[in-house]
Amino acid sequence: MSVACGPDADAVTRGLGFDCHDVAPVVSVRFPWTLAHWTMPLLELLVVGGAVFALVHAVRRYRAGDPVNLALWWASLVYLFVTEPPLYFPEWFGLDRLYGFIFAHNRFTVQFMADRLPLYIVAFYPAFSQLAYELVRSLGGFRGRGPLAGSVAVAFVCQVFYEVFDQLGPRLKWWAWNPGNRIVNHPALASVPMTSMLLFASVSFGALTYLVVRLAGGSRRGPSPALRTVVAGVLTPPTMAIAGIPSSLFDGNSTAQAWVLGVELALVWLAGGWILGTNRAERPPQSAFVRVYPAVYLGGLAVFWLAADDGGPAGSVPYALACFAAAGLVLVALYRKARVPAPG
Repeated sequence: MSVACGPDADAVTRGLGFDCHDVAPVVSVRFPWTLAHWTMPLLELLVVGGAVFALVHAVRRYRAGDPVNLALWWASLVYLFVTEPPLYFPEWFGLDRLYGFIFAHNRFTVQFMADRLPLYIVAFYPAFSQLAYELVRSLGGFRGRGPLAGSVAVAFVCQVFYEVFDQLGPRLKWWAWNPGNRIVNHPALASVPMTSMLLFASVSFGALTYLVVRLAGGSRRGPSPALRTVVAGVLTPPTMAIAGIPSSLFDGNSTAQAWVLGVELALVWLAGGWILGTNRAERPPQSAFVRVYPAVYLGGLAVFWLAADDGGPAGSVPYALACFAAAGLVLVALYRKARVPAPG
């Protein structure tokens, strides 16, 4: 299959400072200090380091008898490889008329698939899914409320931790959305499509967590753990399509779609916040990962926000501040009632 670089892709990538016709089809590597913005190699270090830290933690949990963390780490990658290629190359899958060209990443140190997929994005899925799951698990969300409510809380935690990143990326030209795409990228909150905010930043990770907990954390009978992990990753994208049905009923009416998506986002905040805020279950001992990485991630994003210039389209600063505040409260709750840390 040829590398597609149509007019929309050409315009978006040129806005980021490179030519999508001049790319390596499989993998490209460049020096970190040659990247377009000084935050980019630091972002890579923050996310790739987090994925490695998450894997070490997941292996320790597995050896201690809990397979969920490791299954979630790998299921996140399955979900990545199911969902990302159609987003980058919809014409390969006959989806170009349905989705159109959606967005392009800037050039990072290591890039795959014709410079469409940075290594740090590959790492982001397992790092971020582990961040959200471990926060909710450590706050007793799964022990006290069960898999479904715990996964709703994960969707909320993902929303507030992810959107401090999502609202910033276009501003620093880490990636750029295609403004001409009226199918997927509108309605938007400032420069960020609301469908991405809801379906990717909350629904997908909440659904992935629920599927992994139910499939990989349940009975040992039946299919192998590896197969269950793959099934969980593969079944996650359809849940996003289901959650997108309410807004799709108003295709062509951006105002109505914005209201529907806004109500759904509000429900994620209300339900997730209530689940975490009212949970009184006994908390498990905290791991080194949950005590360190969420705070490092949030602190790193705060530094990037303070250093943000007027490069690309701005995200919503008020919404990002609200997410910072909510994420900070989650960390306060974590540290305020900290138990004696576990070895892992």
